[in-house]
Amino acid sequence: MRSPGAGGCDFAPGTGAGGGSALWTPAALPSVITLTDQPTDIADPKFILPPSALDIATGSGDADRVVEHHGTTLRVHLREDVTGQPAVLLPLDRLFEIRASAAVRLWRCLSGRKLGRDPAALPKARRDRLILGLRALDARLENASYREIAAALFAAPDVTGRAWKSHDLRDRAIRLVKFGLGMMRGGYRSLLLHPYRRRK
Repeated sequence: MRSPGAGGCDFAPGTGAGGGSALWTPAALPSVITLTDQPTDIADPKFILPPSALDIATGSGDADRVVEHHGTTLRVHLREDVTGQPAVLLPLDRLFEIRASAAVRLWRCLSGRKLGRDPAALPKARRDRLILGLRALDARLENASYREIAAALFAAPDVTGRAWKSHDLRDRAIRLVKFGLGMMRGGYRSLLLHPYRRRK
């Protein structure tokens, strides 16, 4: 089933270093690090990274690639004007924080330093809610009742009659279905901005 308003072409399948990881476009995923040619008038040659380190990000012939570093995935996009030492392109927009954080993590990777905690990693509680929401959505799309969804997700006791209509698990099942529907109808895009939020 096609998700309404989901759009298309936000990413292209590719192998790269990630062995099948999706190569997201910079416009769809702000944590993609865009590299451009380094301005010669502001760069100090004393602090240039060694070529061997830069080869990790710029070595292949592809404009988009995945850099794997100790289990962490970094996505890099090269503009056509990259001919020598690269620089990071950081638009001063509302997604600047995400781009800057990703750029710092790439710099740490190329400098041989630990990347530190990934600010975009989803907390376990949010991952669990996403899983429950999608399971509830799948069940509802197969015409399962809220009672059946609650029984499957929470091992709900056999509650009947008026007691079920006011039961907390019924309300929880309804909320999860609404959450899952919202994700299906385009809300999943907010995951790309975690932990930041696009300000209107």
